[in-house]
Amino acid sequence: MTHAAPPLPATIDVAAFDAMHDDVERWRGLIASIAARYSRAPAVPTDAGTALVALVGGDLVVKLYPPFLRDHHDFEVAALQRLHGRLGVATPTLVDTFEHDGWPGLVMTQLHGTVLTQAWPAYDEAARCRLLGAIGALAADVHALPLGEMAALAPPWPEFLQAQRARCRRRQQRTGLPAHLLAQLDGFVRGEVPEGPPVMLTGEYTPMNLLVQGDRLAGMYDFGDGLVGPAPYDWLGPLCFLAAGHRARCDALLAGLGAPPGRDWRLPLMRLLLLHRYSNLQAQLALPGWQSAPSFEALAEMVWP
Repeated sequence: MTHAAPPLPATIDVAAFDAMHDDVERWRGLIASIAARYSRAPAVPTDAGTALVALVGGDLVVKLYPPFLRDHHDFEVAALQRLHGRLGVATPTLVDTFEHDGWPGLVMTQLHGTVLTQAWPAYDEAARCRLLGAIGALAADVHALPLGEMAALAPPWPEFLQAQRARCRRRQQRTGLPAHLLAQLDGFVRGEVPEGPPVMLTGEYTPMNLLVQGDRLAGMYDFGDGLVGPAPYDWLGPLCFLAAGHRARCDALLAGLGAPPGRDWRLPLMRLLLLHRYSNLQAQLALPGWQSAPSFEALAEMVWP
């Protein structure tokens, strides 16, 4: 006999949701009951992402968001619809949206391929540069799409920046920015950041959200934390996780983006990295020894030579 899953709380804070997210047994039955509406295949929970996620067989994904991330749900739904069939790589197809105890959710198709994080170490330098060029071209294609309703689903860019500046010091303290850089932080982040026309920002292009087949870019997923703003915000993922410390890799990405190869972008982009929604230089800069940079100016030259 199958027992109904206990109801979800109507309200939940971030800490309580994080504890729930990490305790899969608390929501395994619930996500399975939702998945059963769409498939007879078993639902396998995964700890990926910031929502409750389960893979259903080899075809579907069920994603359930806490109420405080309703904006992420709405942005992802719109992004899936906006991107579908318009890119040179696969993106999930939206199958359905639903509500469960006031928690928004969606069902989408499952992509196939190897997560770039797993494949990257085996590539030679030429293959890495080719992939970075392809990632840049993919981002440029997304940025060229009309915004449509996406503009209304994200905070206005100036308001986003203002809020990020207000919480920047607290976040950088919590994530372990070295003390000598922390002492320079407030003055530095008041400077200019990249500007440009508003485009759809997926917030991704990181190796955790890109799929490859062989050495070919094959898919992209996870758009809930997207924004609308200047295109360089989306440069940060590949420039930090994949290209840090390597000029040829940086140039390959910029070439794919159609961006100028000069280096005037480095300081504004370093500020944007510190103001990023999920800024955590300890986790994001794939460059040993970056903590020794005496200033943010030196850090920008070290990370993006």
